[in-house]
Amino acid sequence: MRRGATDYIPKPFTPAQVKLAVQKVFEMRTLEQRVAALQEDLGRLNPEADFSTTNAAMQRVINLSRQVASTDATLLMRGESGTGKTVLARAIHHWSHRANKPICIVSCPAFSAELLESELFGHVKGAFTGAVRDNPGRIATCEGGTLLLDEIGDLPANLQPKLLRFLQDREYERVGDYATRKADVRIIAGTNRDLDKAVKEGGFRDDLFFRLNVIQIEIPPLRERPEDVTILAERLLTFFGQARHHLFLGFTQEALQALKQYHWPGNLRELRNVVERAAILCQTDRVGIECLPENLLPNESHARLGDRVPLEKIEEEHIRRVLATTKSLQEAADILGIDQATLWRRRKKYGI
Repeated sequence: MRRGATDYIPKPFTPAQVKLAVQKVFEMRTLEQRVAALQEDLGRLNPEADFSTTNAAMQRVINLSRQVASTDATLLMRGESGTGKTVLARAIHHWSHRANKPICIVSCPAFSAELLESELFGHVKGAFTGAVRDNPGRIATCEGGTLLLDEIGDLPANLQPKLLRFLQDREYERVGDYATRKADVRIIAGTNRDLDKAVKEGGFRDDLFFRLNVIQIEIPPLRERPEDVTILAERLLTFFGQARHHLFLGFTQEALQALKQYHWPGNLRELRNVVERAAILCQTDRVGIECLPENLLPNESHARLGDRVPLEKIEEEHIRRVLATTKSLQEAADILGIDQATLWRRRKKYGI
């Protein structure tokens, strides 16, 4: 069984025991085939996992990603917020020989320095206040698989040498434990920050940057691939229509024109939100311009600092843009310097 046998039958055995063993193998194989079919359906139905593109720069990104997926090289994925770094990292893991092993995603800004160290490397019971049980950490959890460190530019300075050591030697210690451990984990780092500038300013270690930057994948923002907006929007509309049991025939020409002319500061994430909103509001078989947010409407005069407009107009515009470029309400609230309850009231007030 260590060499791969599914089961064994001790002697002496009866035909009924053989039949039962074969039946178990058959059921297991059937289940595996169903899971594979579901994964294929999910990839086909979810446009985020569909990397078809007519943009030359994006085609180079996909080709490079497929080429390096078969290696164990450390990857540095760069791109604006919402461009799909996490989605592409998952795809690279799926294309690799590690596909049957776990992939873990850790957002570096989501934890304090102390909690992030424990989240990555683990801790032993009693290592600090609140450590009531052992925590193996994400590195141990995704043994043999892939670890995506999202927004690596926000990695605290005290953790940078520890990550560097793991990248070099694949060795680490849990918090509160002196035993050195090893792990076979591929590292993919993502960032929307200018790490070259951070290195020059002393906010990021140059030796860690060089270790992470073995192969760099730069994802272009959506505004630089306008030819993809229509096809992505259509696929997203189909996806959300199927989820709501609503058959859409597409967008009206006016709505498509508005989508193509918009600059998409929130990239794919904002496009997804816009199409999901339209799929909810649309009561017909084609999405019209009336189902799109106001900031996408043509000839709209966007309020700017210093314009002769009420202060509320400036606030509404700023909140809309921050929400379009963030992953969660908590992240948006942190950037705006308000709590989630206040942000919820502002969204209700402005109909966002």
